[in-house]
Amino acid sequence: MIFLNTLLVRLTNAGLRGLTLLSKFALVFFLAGFLEPQDLGLYGLLAAGVGYSLYLLGFDFYIFTTRELIGTNRSSWGAILKAQCALSLVLYGIFMPLLMLVFFSGLLPWAVVGWFFLLLVLEHLAQELNRLLIAASEQIWASIVLFLRSGLWAILAVVVMWMAPERQSLETVLQWWAVGSALAVLTGFTKVYGMRLGSWDTSVDWGWIRKGLKVVIPFLVATLAVRALFTADRYVFEYLQGLQALGAYVLFAGMCSALLAFLDAAVFAFAYPKLIADWKAGQYDRFLTGMKSMAMQTSVVVTLFVFSSVLLLGSLLDWIGKTVYLEYEEVFYWLLAATVLYGVSMIPHYGLYAMGEDKPIIRSHIGSIFVFCICVFVLAEPLRALAVPVSLCVVFAALTIWKGGALLRQRGKCSAIYS
Repeated sequence: MIFLNTLLVRLTNAGLRGLTLLSKFALVFFLAGFLEPQDLGLYGLLAAGVGYSLYLLGFDFYIFTTRELIGTNRSSWGAILKAQCALSLVLYGIFMPLLMLVFFSGLLPWAVVGWFFLLLVLEHLAQELNRLLIAASEQIWASIVLFLRSGLWAILAVVVMWMAPERQSLETVLQWWAVGSALAVLTGFTKVYGMRLGSWDTSVDWGWIRKGLKVVIPFLVATLAVRALFTADRYVFEYLQGLQALGAYVLFAGMCSALLAFLDAAVFAFAYPKLIADWKAGQYDRFLTGMKSMAMQTSVVVTLFVFSSVLLLGSLLDWIGKTVYLEYEEVFYWLLAATVLYGVSMIPHYGLYAMGEDKPIIRSHIGSIFVFCICVFVLAEPLRALAVPVSLCVVFAALTIWKGGALLRQRGKCSAIYS
């Protein structure tokens, strides 16, 4: 009975997450068909801006909080969560006014300022509740919150626009996005409230918060650096080619990002916990076997994805039926190459992470920003539309070499120790 219950939980969890991934993957295709290219481009800018700003409001503090929650009696969880809430209020007070610069600088139009801040707050709350439910081993509830936040609303938005062509607008997309995020927050909060966590009356431990910040800030800097590439690319492309052309970039980037989602869900999420366990246990041979297995699985997923996407691209563009996407078709192939390189770079990344070698990861991520800026500056004039995707290829190739070299050096040290 226990086995069957566990199997049911895992199948339900996998099904919800798979449906979420499929919904996000399909959304961009339907938006390309329903919306004008410039509206799809604006959606891409808004989504990238909201996604990046989440790191400023959360500071990746969940990394420290989750470690503290696990192994602690739930009667004490309230004090930990209250401290994180206090930090979030401080971060809101600092960064919310600063984020107005996004609109004063013209990076986003004032027409979406209300949507930007509404979606940012809802997305942040839903994200933190999802992480809390994972830490509480409430995997199904975490998947439900994720599905509401990223999957269900996308399905409903597409259905509405399909059945009512007059609703085919960016406004409809943003409305359903807000509804989905709000439902995710409500569902997550209801579940957490029902857990009856204790110690909420404890005063905020600012010393504990400072301790946590010392732990997470190096990881935050590295995350902000690498995630900046997936935000700045859209803004730079829009600056070089215009908002209509950005619609094509957003479509192709959305297609390619599915590869990373599949790799994370099908390979990395299962591989790296075992790598950590083998490394901590001193099982070096098993660690190497795990690395080879992860590399092999990555190769299979990448090969299947590349073959399928190239095979289907023509039919998908014909279905969309808009010339701008055909004009920029070459951008897709460069973005696909960049995404493959990034996926490959995650193999040594997780190897270093399992070994506790954080410095090469942090340094390579920070260095990637400088490489990207230099490449775009040099290539903007001769390559124009291809400057951004080619620069990403250079950056992710450099990341692969940098992390791979660091992993080989660590392997050499380990071979000497274990021989």
